[in-house]
Amino acid sequence: MGKFNLNGMHKAGDVILGGLFEVHYSSVFPELSFTSKPLQPSCQGFDILGFRHAQTMAFAIDEINRNSNLLPNVTLGYSLYDNCATLGVAFHAAWSLASGREEQFVLNTSCLGSPPVLGIVGDSYSTNSIAIASVLGLYKVPMVSYFATCSCLSDRQRFPSFFRTIPSDAFQVSAMLQILKRFGWTWAGLLISDDDYGSHAARSFQSDMAQSGGGCLAYLEVLPWRNDPAELQRIVGVIKKSTARVIIVFAHETHMIHLMEEVIKQNVTGLQWMASEAWTSVTLLQTPRLMPYLGGTLGIAIRRGEIPRLRDFLSRIHPDSDTNSHGNSIVRLFWEDTFQCRFSPAPSKLVDAGGRLCTGQEDLGNVDFVFLDASDLRPEYNVYKAVYALAHALHDMLQCVPGRGPFTGHSCASLQRLELWQLVYYLGRVNFTTAFGDQVSFDKNGDTLPIYDVMNWLWLPDGSTKVHNVGVVKKLASTGEELTLDEDRIFWNFESKKPPRSVCSESCPPGTRMARKEGQPVCCFDCITCSEGEISNKSDSTECTSCPEDFWSGPQRDHCVPKRMEFLSYHEPLGISLTAASLLGTLICAIVLVIFTYHRSTPMVRANNSELSFLLLLSLKLCFLCSLLFIGRPRLWRCQLRHAAFGISFVLCVSCILVKTMVVLAVFKASKPGGGNILKWFGAMQQRGTVLVLTSIQAAICTAWLVSSSPAPHKNTQYHSDRIVYECVVGSKVGFAVLLGYIGLLAVLSFILAFLARNLPDNFNEAKFITFSMLIFCAVWVAFIPAYINSPGKYADAVEVFAILASSFGLLVALFGPKCYIILLRPERNTKKAIMGRSIPKT
Repeated sequence: MGKFNLNGMHKAGDVILGGLFEVHYSSVFPELSFTSKPLQPSCQGFDILGFRHAQTMAFAIDEINRNSNLLPNVTLGYSLYDNCATLGVAFHAAWSLASGREEQFVLNTSCLGSPPVLGIVGDSYSTNSIAIASVLGLYKVPMVSYFATCSCLSDRQRFPSFFRTIPSDAFQVSAMLQILKRFGWTWAGLLISDDDYGSHAARSFQSDMAQSGGGCLAYLEVLPWRNDPAELQRIVGVIKKSTARVIIVFAHETHMIHLMEEVIKQNVTGLQWMASEAWTSVTLLQTPRLMPYLGGTLGIAIRRGEIPRLRDFLSRIHPDSDTNSHGNSIVRLFWEDTFQCRFSPAPSKLVDAGGRLCTGQEDLGNVDFVFLDASDLRPEYNVYKAVYALAHALHDMLQCVPGRGPFTGHSCASLQRLELWQLVYYLGRVNFTTAFGDQVSFDKNGDTLPIYDVMNWLWLPDGSTKVHNVGVVKKLASTGEELTLDEDRIFWNFESKKPPRSVCSESCPPGTRMARKEGQPVCCFDCITCSEGEISNKSDSTECTSCPEDFWSGPQRDHCVPKRMEFLSYHEPLGISLTAASLLGTLICAIVLVIFTYHRSTPMVRANNSELSFLLLLSLKLCFLCSLLFIGRPRLWRCQLRHAAFGISFVLCVSCILVKTMVVLAVFKASKPGGGNILKWFGAMQQRGTVLVLTSIQAAICTAWLVSSSPAPHKNTQYHSDRIVYECVVGSKVGFAVLLGYIGLLAVLSFILAFLARNLPDNFNEAKFITFSMLIFCAVWVAFIPAYINSPGKYADAVEVFAILASSFGLLVALFGPKCYIILLRPERNTKKAIMGRSIPKT
């Protein structure tokens, strides 16, 4: 069977550590004809940074070997391979490391002696790591990745021997969500690579975003691995049409290079890009041509670290003189790529074309390139920590004292009979601090303490670019995740020089609630004003809350205010009008009383039972005044007094009218033959007694009503939802009905008697005026009942006051208007002769 040639770099030692690094961007596999031996795959595109990652491992091992406190008497060696950014090559390299360098070897847990490698640093790709760790994990081969971030690799059931010095994508997603929340970006697009790295990141992003309620995805698109112009044109079209101004990209630099070509072609500007750690620090994208589009990018970057003396180590790299093997081919490939030459034997085509041969004497110091720049070490720092983690685990294992070990029978592991699961045990318990001050340890899932730098792509005025640190996001055991941003240092690639707005719907202000638009994400909503009586006192409320019973929503629906208390007040036009009418009626009564008192000796006053007239005027004045008790803030005494005063005043008034009517009829009967004895029953004492008895009955009714079920103030919220009607409830409806019924009974009786006496022969027939006054009185109170029942709140009191005033004015005008007319305007008729003439029948 033929050998699978791999680009590698090796160093002998007592213990060998393996490494997988992306030294080439891609590889090309030859077509399989199945008729001849297949050719070796060809790796293309030398990755200078990937080579620096490999050299960082070599440096770390060299540094450990020179450290007398770590692994004394043990020399570490290494075998590093190029994965060519291809799963097939990476898997074969890992298999070669685990089974013996590029030789076929069947793993067996019963093998004695030291394994080919004690652990592997790598791989850089999540997809490669998943495939390799799932197989090598069966044999507990330790793997410590420095760049594989897929959250799926935290599954201890599938990957029991996998560790990493880079945080999981689960934390990277969480970090990005915190940045989105910090700037209020709730509407964003997500672009992912078509691999495990992208798919798991998308799954975590959607899950965490839904749980946190921090926003929605406007779209989710998968970037093709190869340059697919049609698909890229469609994806950029989606970006261009979307209202989302923030784009999050979980992809590799190759995806971004192809994508940005189409972005430039369609001239899509005005976007805020957010980069995952895979392309945050990629220099190929930081060009003046791309900065109009990518300037201001915010990215999550691997924690920067400092590795002293690394630059000196890199500057001393020199190609091996061995030209007939693949032993250290990586260094030779680096040299050829850097100085654009070829080591002999060079291809004949190169010689014919005048190509230059490498001599090995070229000086790296004369070349200005990123390889020697050790000022921004990020993946390299993770490689450095991964190597030291394996070294510390091996050191802790060798420090074990027999009889105090962690294994069966308190035994210890040894290099001579080492089983790799024993090293996995110690690797899971390492805890050390780097020279840079960072603590390195692993949790139960093999993940390190999460920490990321937040980077910003600064577009300088001279057209150059700079990626600088503007914050850090880390997870602390005590306080959880913590984001620290220096917003003043962030460069925003917008005219306003401020963070953009990226929302599907603008925030709903207080006083409104969010109503989700049907068929759209939860971030797309309409703002609906809260209904009357409901409020929302914060932005983006999902529902409105009802105000307490005695409160109502303010005009802006953002706070509750005490409900307006409504009652018939002296300060409103209606109350003022009724009060004025009441006082006017009282004044008129007083004037009439003065007129009657002044003319008390005239025949008109004397002939009409002056005592009852004075008592009637007094009762009418009380009727006018009692209406004032219905105006003003209801109180217990006012509620109790208003109906009692109303009932007694009106009964006194109607009793006087009833007695006057009876007296008129008695006088008429007495004028006829045989009727002289009837007047003895209607003397002054009998008239006063009758009025007193009738009024006392009403007083008794009021007393019983007030004692049994007294009227009381009541806050009524049934009439109006936005205000409280402060009213007097009658208490016992039966008592109120008896009170009105008794008044009505006397009024009807007076009306009947007056109606019967309306045609008495008289020049001044008072019975006609009593009939007319009672007709007005009854009409008013008959109309009052339905109006009162159908009038809400204060208008019920207004109706009752109006009925009191209308009936009182009716009685006053009908009974005393004609008399005052004669007394004041027709004094010639105010004579005894004229008055006596009423009793003479006409012939």
